[in-house]
Amino acid sequence: MTVPSRPWASVVIPIKDERDNLTPLIEGLRKVMDSHEASRSRPYEIILVDDGSSDGSSELLDRLATQYPEVTTLHLDRNYGKTCALDAGFKRSVGELIIAIDGDLQQDSEDILKLLPFTATYDVVCGWRLTRGEDGLIKMISSRVANRVRNFFTHDGVHDTGCPLKIFRRPVLERITLFEGMHRFFPTLALMHGFTVTEVPVRHYPRIHGVSKYGIGNRLFKSLYDLIAVRWMQTRVLRYTFRDK
Repeated sequence: MTVPSRPWASVVIPIKDERDNLTPLIEGLRKVMDSHEASRSRPYEIILVDDGSSDGSSELLDRLATQYPEVTTLHLDRNYGKTCALDAGFKRSVGELIIAIDGDLQQDSEDILKLLPFTATYDVVCGWRLTRGEDGLIKMISSRVANRVRNFFTHDGVHDTGCPLKIFRRPVLERITLFEGMHRFFPTLALMHGFTVTEVPVRHYPRIHGVSKYGIGNRLFKSLYDLIAVRWMQTRVLRYTFRDK
C-alpha cells in the first residue's frame, strides 16, 4: 500500500468578501505552485478560510474546492478577523512550509517563487512592499507610522511587517501562540523565540475588486495598542538552555 506523500507546502489564505478575486487568485496560485520543482514529486495544498463572508464568496469557495483537489475550504461561523482565520488555516495545514497570502490580488503569486529559496536559510521569509503609493495617502501614512513605532519598541528590524505574503517553516507556527491582532507581529514573535527572519522585495498592486477591510482606526491605533502586549511578551518570554553533562 502506497502512503500518500506529505505536502511540501500549504498555502493559507483568509477570505472575507473577495468573490470577484477568488477565481483569478486560485488560477494564479495553481500555476505558480505547479511550476515549482517540488510539485513534480510531492503534492501541495491550498487552504481557503472563509471568515464570515456575505457576498457570495462562501458558495464560490466550495465550488473551487470541488473543482480542484488541492483546494480545501474552511468556513468560520462568523467574522472573527484575520488572525483567527490564519490560525485556523495554520492548524489545518500539514505542509512543511506554510505560505500566507491575502485574497485581494494585491500581491503577485509569482513572488512566492522569489521567497522560497530563502527558506533554505531562514525560518520566516517576509515580503517587503517597496512601493505603496497606489494604496492611498491615509493607508500609506498609517502603515509607515505603525511600522516605525513598532520597530522602535520591538527592534526586529523588519520594514514591512504588514505585508501579507510570508513563508514559515512549520516549527515556527508550532512554537508561537497567536492572540487577536498578532498577525501584525509575526516577525517579532518568531525572533522572540529564536527563529531567523529575513525580508525580500515583492510587488504590490492596487485593489481592483472588493473593499479594503482596514482603515486608520484598525490599522494604526489597534496595532499600536497590540504593541503594548507584544512588548510585554518580549520581556517575559522564557529562554533557557541545558548545560553539558
